[in-house]
Amino acid sequence: MSDESTVLYDAPGPRARRRNLITAVVFIAILVAIAAYVIKVLADNGQLDADMWSPFTVAGTWTTWLLPGLWGTIKAAFVSIVLALILGALLGIGRLSDHRWVRVVSGVIVEVFRAIPVLILMFFAYYLFAKYAVVPSSQLSFAAVVFGLTLYNGSVIAEILRAGILAVPKGQSEAASSIGLRKSQMMRMILLPQAVTAMLPALISQMVIALKDSALGYAFGYIEVVRSGIVSASYWGNYLPSLLVVAAIMITINFCLTALANYLEGRLRRGRRKTAVAAAEITEIDTMENLPGLTGLGR
Repeated sequence: MSDESTVLYDAPGPRARRRNLITAVVFIAILVAIAAYVIKVLADNGQLDADMWSPFTVAGTWTTWLLPGLWGTIKAAFVSIVLALILGALLGIGRLSDHRWVRVVSGVIVEVFRAIPVLILMFFAYYLFAKYAVVPSSQLSFAAVVFGLTLYNGSVIAEILRAGILAVPKGQSEAASSIGLRKSQMMRMILLPQAVTAMLPALISQMVIALKDSALGYAFGYIEVVRSGIVSASYWGNYLPSLLVVAAIMITINFCLTALANYLEGRLRRGRRKTAVAAAEITEIDTMENLPGLTGLGR
């Protein structure tokens, strides 16, 4: 390790590195001891026996419970995330509008629905839709889950996008105005793309939250992966293995979502870098051609 200081902190010396190594070894040893104790307790209670895990080798466990539940989770999360992104973009831009009434209305919507728990929004939608027959009874629980997730996550995404837009250097807005772009064009072509790129990690985190919150639909009968795992466990009598399998499924989905976000973010950043380099080269060529005495250079 280099002994040179970084911009943010001084690199640790030999004594500090030795102390950090000892701390890391002790911490890892504690984690291993805790894991060994948990495994021993599970083994003593028969939770690691083969017959507790054998139901997952039966096709009926997956086709009857887990796969339909997984489809319900993905369907509710996908629809609500798409709608939340649209709602969040509208509210986030609305909070930056030049019209005061648009700013006020957008701000009230954001603050109200950010403050209400998601489960209450879902229950409200469930009983409202049921009372007035807004949707077919077969789609009632799905509509309630999507409604709650869309309003809550849309309000949070609105604040994320607003913060990202405000973080874009002010000079870019001034430059766009100086060449005659309208505010809608400036927002669509300059500010919003940069805000989305800058705030993509926060947006993905909110999407992961929406995916996990879809499990709240269990409270009023929506078939999603957590509910399906519990129903499967009640049939086979293997609650802990079922919950561990459900947890592994959710972790895998979230990992794939995060990996996709990192890939898209990298592509967006590389694209912006290439565009900036190309623009700089064109500007340099134009400048050299306009300099006196250099017009015939290289010809």
